[in-house]
Amino acid sequence: MQDRSESDSRRLLQRLRDTLAEPGQGQERLDRIVGLIAESMNTDVCSIYLFRDRETMELCATRGLKAEAVHRTRLRLGEGLVGRVARTATAVNTADAPSERGFRYMPETGEEIYSSFLGVPIQRLGEKLGVLVVQSNEARAFSEDEVYALDVVAMVLAEMTELGAFTSEDTTIARPHKHPVMLRGGSGQEGTTEGNVWLHEPRVVVTNLVNDDPVAESERLRVGVERLRVSVNDLMQAAATGDKEHADILEAYRMFANSRGWLRRMEQSIENGLSAEAAVEKEQSDARARLQQVPDPYLRDRLHDLDDLSNRLLRILTGQGRDTGATMPDRPILVARNIGPGELLEYGKLLKGVVLEEGSVGSHAAVVARALAIPLVVHCDGVTTEALNGDTIIVDGDEGVVHLRPDESVASAYRDKIIMQTQAAARFAALRDLPARATCGSLVGLHMNAGIMADLPSLSGSGAEGVGLFRTELQFLLRNSMPRRSDLAALYARVLKAADGKRVVFRTLDIGSDKVMPYMNRPEEPNPAMGWRAVRVGLDKKGVMRMQLQALIRASAGRPLTVMFPLVAEMSEFVQARELLLREIEREAHLGHLLPEKLEVGAMLETPSLAFAPDAFFKMADFISIGGNDLKQFFYAADRENELVRRRYDTLSTSFITFIQKIVQRCAENGAALSFCGEDAGRPVEALTLIGAGVRSLSMRPASIGPVKDLIRRADCSVVSSIIEEAKARGEERLRPLINDYVRSLSSL
Repeated sequence: MQDRSESDSRRLLQRLRDTLAEPGQGQERLDRIVGLIAESMNTDVCSIYLFRDRETMELCATRGLKAEAVHRTRLRLGEGLVGRVARTATAVNTADAPSERGFRYMPETGEEIYSSFLGVPIQRLGEKLGVLVVQSNEARAFSEDEVYALDVVAMVLAEMTELGAFTSEDTTIARPHKHPVMLRGGSGQEGTTEGNVWLHEPRVVVTNLVNDDPVAESERLRVGVERLRVSVNDLMQAAATGDKEHADILEAYRMFANSRGWLRRMEQSIENGLSAEAAVEKEQSDARARLQQVPDPYLRDRLHDLDDLSNRLLRILTGQGRDTGATMPDRPILVARNIGPGELLEYGKLLKGVVLEEGSVGSHAAVVARALAIPLVVHCDGVTTEALNGDTIIVDGDEGVVHLRPDESVASAYRDKIIMQTQAAARFAALRDLPARATCGSLVGLHMNAGIMADLPSLSGSGAEGVGLFRTELQFLLRNSMPRRSDLAALYARVLKAADGKRVVFRTLDIGSDKVMPYMNRPEEPNPAMGWRAVRVGLDKKGVMRMQLQALIRASAGRPLTVMFPLVAEMSEFVQARELLLREIEREAHLGHLLPEKLEVGAMLETPSLAFAPDAFFKMADFISIGGNDLKQFFYAADRENELVRRRYDTLSTSFITFIQKIVQRCAENGAALSFCGEDAGRPVEALTLIGAGVRSLSMRPASIGPVKDLIRRADCSVVSSIIEEAKARGEERLRPLINDYVRSLSSL
């Protein structure tokens, strides 16, 4: 029975291939296909439903239902048994359809006379394309072999739907990758740009879907899997001295590559008539469908591993590498599932924007995107499936929205927005050499954040007074091995030279949490953001910190040196780190090296605990920099990587601004200079509120300095301070509406 079913399945696929090869328009092909499937499976009905848009399916062809229902019957996602198949991406097989949960009677189809129902999803790599249905008068459940056979046929239909085989002037279904699509994600970096898609990992195109020789195809698959296993083993040997997390991922790869079940399922698909490539892609599509249903993050990561492994195998079987020979388009906008900082830096200034299907606002890629001053949208679900190389794309980093192949009205509106932003940038550029002095006479210091040499040209062009934060960890994260002291000293020296006498605040190595060096063992931690990271790592691994401090001292070569220690939670940590630096100063002097002309030592206040440190701490520190991003997440107990809570709490709440005022007061009483560093410093309304709370120095990305300075020069800080105090007196919880009203009043002047 099994052999006969598999033989029937192969014959059906071969007939399907021949039918698809015949000339004809989209509707004619669909009509032939449903007739062929109904005849081959000995059913009274075969119907194909395809998605018109993300939420609506349309009956596009049928053999057995009323002909007049075609292109008139539509179902929402989840509606009826067909909608249930589409929503869950799993088959529905029942002998008594009317009594099945979710059944919906559609009288225009005449389906009430059919008892049995089998529906399978038409899907490709997680993208829902439609549903394939067979029905019979006879009340019976379809066998496992029949379900599998229909599933294999649906996979071929998915590929043909993707290639546009069923779209033409005589159908109402839009051709894939041709219609406008709006996708929502999260803002990783503000800004708006228009350009053309450049896929970081171009999709593998499978053209030979059906095999004529299952023995030969099985051998091709086995050879491909063996090559895959060898490549994974080679990767594991190369990473033998790497960190545990990287090794765990590769171990998962090896586990899947050696999985008998994985190979057996693909071999079964080949026996049923699919080519080796199509069998791999069917298994990959099934894995992605499972991925969408799995809530457990660990299991989701493992299915991602299987997805990645399938891509590797497809490239082996098809010979299609990452380099397809395509030419990067003008104004390229990178589209990827995810990307590391090193890979993103290789693209450099060529890119006009980045869109990631995964990613996060605090990822290394986001840091690099900010350094390159290009818009970034993260968590943009489905973008890698929907986009094609060269597609027109608009990235709205302000709202976290992406428009693929936008129609002219949308494109025109965004072009107007981009023109307005360009005009505003020209206005801000005119303020470059003017002080950030408010109408009340208050003077605010505006500094820029940096982390790579590409940032430094912005120092003079942005009007920044100096570098308020230079992230030294990027040089560690972008390498496969620990950087040498001489290399770090040379880099830091280039930074100081490029700053041309302006103050540069070097933050010592801030790793841990989401920043993991590939060559350092990472401990298992239930909550890494609140674990072994930043100065805690430096104090435990003094060799690394000493090496970095030595490099900084040597780079200064008689120039002023400013060093800041990150995530200091209590005074004793700062005391230890400061003493370590001073001992290195003594050691360098003993070696006869040139010492810094002036030394400033400060701390980042990123935990609420440090705001309540003894007065001695504030007297000892030359300066304090509020690390707003971390401080806010610890203040509100809201992980800034968690989209469920990240936007729940506002910087401009009375409680948070009152806390900032407390820090301002502690620093003023003890003579410690204070600045605020973080995303909020670069948002004009937030920056103005922080100034109203008493902060007089801000550090932000270079592109934000102009807009912030523009608002400061039009505002009266004493008015903002009064708004804060009056709101506190009235028991107001949120300051934003009140500050927004004041800012709007400035615009009307």
